[in-house]
Amino acid sequence: MKPKTLKKQGPAWLMALPLYLFTLVFVLGPLVYMLVLSFLRRAEVWGVTGQLTLENYKNILAPVYLRTFVESFRLAVTSTLLIALIGYPFGYFMAKLRGRWKQAAMLALMIPFWTSSLIRMYGWIVILRSGGALDQLLMGLGLTDSPLRMLYTYPAVVAGMVYALLPFMILAVYSSAEKMDWSLVEAARDLGASAPRAFFTVPFPLPGLLSGVILTFIPSMGLFFIADILGGNKVVLVGSVIQDQLNQAHNWPFAAALSVVLMLLTSVMIWLYRRVAHVKELEGLL
Repeated sequence: MKPKTLKKQGPAWLMALPLYLFTLVFVLGPLVYMLVLSFLRRAEVWGVTGQLTLENYKNILAPVYLRTFVESFRLAVTSTLLIALIGYPFGYFMAKLRGRWKQAAMLALMIPFWTSSLIRMYGWIVILRSGGALDQLLMGLGLTDSPLRMLYTYPAVVAGMVYALLPFMILAVYSSAEKMDWSLVEAARDLGASAPRAFFTVPFPLPGLLSGVILTFIPSMGLFFIADILGGNKVVLVGSVIQDQLNQAHNWPFAAALSVVLMLLTSVMIWLYRRVAHVKELEGLL
């Protein structure tokens, strides 16, 4: 009997066609529309006109908007550094756990994702408000004598950013450390390296840290709802300005220009990440 032959599959491009269509309609299409919209002029009453202009990008150079970009960048850097300091050890040691302890740590990490991030941010209001849970704890321990004013401040926004984005850093480091060959650390110790030197030579340069930095830095540039809820009107990010231009000023071209500049900044960060990762890969091969 002749062996059964599998039916020939269709062309490869036909199988990938749904993915191409999805990318074209829902990714490339909106990006092109936003780019074109950023060069148009706002209409007098509603919508835009067909006249091309660079006025929207010139307006971004105004001091008030430049300060907003600087404030967003400063908040992103501060949040990312704190997230890395907290998330890297957590993800690193979670990868070294075994059995039920690892499952329990992963469950504790994933439970916050079961509820909306917006609801969780409102929960921080109960914690940080004057006379709230944090104040009661500090006064109960005798560390403070009167309620603190933590809510609607810059530290409150930083705390919200760290809380919202910390799991992304932990998961990135965990997934990278779990795949690492731990015998390399033992080999470094056998060759005379101290424990700190072996750590900074083998596990620390893992790509998980760089991935976690990208996954936390880019969203923190535009998570305006955290600044609105925990910072009030005292901390204004680029995302807040874009929202105001869309909903209140109805200046869609200027909002598109702000979005394009923000997208370019995040693209530069991704490019730097790829360059650093490529250099690390070459160093590993050598």
